[in-house]
Amino acid sequence: MDKTIDFSKTIHFVKPNVDFDLNDFELLNSLKYDFFYETIAKFYSIKKNEIELFNSQSSAIFSLLRYLHLEKCYLYSPIYQEYKRAAIAFGYDITFINRFENIEEEIQKDSLVIFANPSYPDGKYYDIANYFAKWTKANATIIIDESFLDFTNEKSAIDYLKCYPKLYIIKSFAHFYGISHLKISAILSNKVSVQKLKQKEPLDKISLVDIHYICEALKDKNFKKIGKALASKNNILLEQLLQKSNFFEKIYPSSTNLILAKLSKLKAIQLQELFIKHKIFIQNYAHFDSLDESYLGFCVQNTKDLELLEKILKELPKY
Repeated sequence: MDKTIDFSKTIHFVKPNVDFDLNDFELLNSLKYDFFYETIAKFYSIKKNEIELFNSQSSAIFSLLRYLHLEKCYLYSPIYQEYKRAAIAFGYDITFINRFENIEEEIQKDSLVIFANPSYPDGKYYDIANYFAKWTKANATIIIDESFLDFTNEKSAIDYLKCYPKLYIIKSFAHFYGISHLKISAILSNKVSVQKLKQKEPLDKISLVDIHYICEALKDKNFKKIGKALASKNNILLEQLLQKSNFFEKIYPSSTNLILAKLSKLKAIQLQELFIKHKIFIQNYAHFDSLDESYLGFCVQNTKDLELLEKILKELPKY
């Protein structure tokens, strides 16, 4: 097989219809991002002063944890590892709450809570109403990462912004609307918190190329419906072909383009190495908190790539 297939890449395999013209950049620069904030505010049905934009999900995470400067942090794990890196970098006292085993664990008053919904890397959507009530009762500062929510038809936590001032929502355009290396993200919160956060941020931090692409992508009114439908369809296909193989003890149901799998006998690195020989790349999650060396992940790809994956799975030695 000559083609390399990357099942570790979390970017949507379907792309929006984008009319990309570099001649627009002079106009973009003169507007100093105002139109971009207006576009995103309209997209999420919030006000422009309730958004701060970043050039990546990682930069949003690091900026927010540095700005909050709290002591105690609860990470509902497994979770995107940049949260752990940022919490360590800024001296937080970290407690991991394993979502699979003890999600109901109590939290300390006045702490920071970080929860991804849908979760990463397993793609599960949670009804967080009861958790949110517990967090607010403890007067926690809350970060909810909704970077993969666009793959679902589930409800955002945006409505909570109206009633709880210590809530921050992180959004990423990279996974659903993006292309590789385009990573624009946003933090949504109340206007007072956003204004304070902006004061610690540079004015010029987002590529005009990225801005133009996202603005054009959001104009494609059909993409969201089509993109969700195709991602859901191929999510089911991928889950089914993984279930048919004899390698996995458990396949975690997912609402997004991510599927987490637990191996029954092999270690993740062993299956990873077998796949690399066939030019297939998958995610090894052995280093994630609350997971171990038997966990790996697949990101949903197009039907042709899924068929090739199924073929390779059948050809691999049986264990």
